[in-house]
Amino acid sequence: MTDFLSDKDRIFTNLYGFQSAGLDAATKRGDWDNTKRWFENGPDWVIEQVKASGLRGRGGAGFPTGVKWSFMPKEPPADRPSYLVINADESEPGSCKDREIIRHDPHKLLEGALIAGYAMRARAAYIYIRGEYIREAEALQRAIDEAYDKGLLGKNAAKSGYDFDVYMHRGAGAYICGEETAMLESLEGKKGQPRLKPPFPAGAGLYGHPTTVNNVESIAVVPEILRRGSGWFSGFGRENNHGTKLFQISGHVERPCVVEESMSIPFRDLIERHCGGITGGWDNLLAVIPGGSSVPLVPAAEIMDCPMDFDGLRDLKSGLGTAAIIVMDKSTDIVRAISRISYFYKHESCGQCTPCREGTGWMWRVMERLVTGQAEVEEIDMLHDVTKEVEGHTICALGDAAAWPIQGLIRHFRPELERRIAARKNAMLEAAE
Repeated sequence: MTDFLSDKDRIFTNLYGFQSAGLDAATKRGDWDNTKRWFENGPDWVIEQVKASGLRGRGGAGFPTGVKWSFMPKEPPADRPSYLVINADESEPGSCKDREIIRHDPHKLLEGALIAGYAMRARAAYIYIRGEYIREAEALQRAIDEAYDKGLLGKNAAKSGYDFDVYMHRGAGAYICGEETAMLESLEGKKGQPRLKPPFPAGAGLYGHPTTVNNVESIAVVPEILRRGSGWFSGFGRENNHGTKLFQISGHVERPCVVEESMSIPFRDLIERHCGGITGGWDNLLAVIPGGSSVPLVPAAEIMDCPMDFDGLRDLKSGLGTAAIIVMDKSTDIVRAISRISYFYKHESCGQCTPCREGTGWMWRVMERLVTGQAEVEEIDMLHDVTKEVEGHTICALGDAAAWPIQGLIRHFRPELERRIAARKNAMLEAAE
C-alpha cells in the first residue's frame, strides 16, 4: 500500500489558488516566518542543510542542489559580485508546475531566493520568466513589490543584516532560453544562444560574474526544508530520490492536474489517486512520456509499477525531467505524436551547432514520411543512426532532446513503423493491379 503525501506535509499549500497570493495570506500560511533566524548560522550551514535534505534540481537534470550551491566562491570580491538566476522560462511541452507556484505561491519563491542568495553570497537574484506568462509575470511583480514595501527584500532584507535585490526579466518566447547559458546571454541583452563550457556559470556567468542558475521549484522548497528540517524532507522517496515533487499530468486521464506528491510514488498509484485513472481503463493505456517532451516514451507495460523518480525512470531508459507526465491511450497516433515533437525541436533550435541545425530538420522530415509509411524499412535504422550523431554532439542538450523521443519510438514501436511501410506498399501494389 502506497503512503500518499498527507496535507500536513505539503509545501505548496496554495497550489490551486483557493487563497490569495498576496503577502498577508502568504504569511498566514507560514511564509516569511522569522526568516532572519536562518542567517544566524551562516551561509555554509544553509548549504549543508540543503545537501542533507537530498534535494535534487527540479528543472530536469536532477543535479544535487546543495552541491551546486557549494561551487560558488566563498568570498566574492566587492567588484565582482555573485548572482542567483532563477529559471522560470518553463517552455518544456507538458510542463506547467512553475506557473502554478508563480501565480499562487510567489512568496515561497521570493523567500527561497533570499535564503539561497545568502547561502551563495549572491548580491541579487534575476527571475527569468517565460514571455507568454503574462498574468504570472504580473503576479510575481506584485509579490516583489509587496516584499520590498515590507522590507523583506532590498537593504537589510527581512532584518537579516543582508542586502539582497530581486529583479524579474521577461523572456521573448524562445525555448532555447530555458538552457541556463542561453538564459544568461538573453539576460545580458544578446541573442539567446548557449555558451561553450567551460567556463561554467559558477566561474563566469551573468556579466562574467559567478552565477548559479536554479529552477523555480528548487528554490521555492528551500524555506520549508529549513523550517521542518532536512531529515523531514529526506524522509520522502527512495534513496537518492528524496523529497516531495510537483507532478504535472496531462493527456488521456480522467482529471489532468498538477499535484504535489512524494517522490518515488508508483505511476499507477499517482494516476489512480489524483487523476481518476486512464480514459477507457488501464487496458487502454498505450504509452507515457514521463518527464516532458524531451525524454523517451515508455510503453504501458513498463510504466505501470515504475517508481516516479530519477533512478526509476532512468532504469527504463527514460527520465523524470520536470515530471511533466503526458499520458497517451490507444487512440493516439504514436508516430504522428513523436513527429509533432520533432517539429517542435526543429522549430526551436537556435542553429548554432551543425548537428542540431541540420539534424533536427532532417529527422522531422523522415518522421513525417514514417507517419504515412512513405519510407523504406532501411530508413528506420538510418534515422536511429542520425539521432546518435546528433545526441551528445551539440553545445547544449537540445540535440539530445530532439533525438531521445525518436529513439524511444524506434525502441518500443518499431513494429508499428514497419507495419505502416508495409501497408502503404501493399496499397500501392493493389492500386497498380
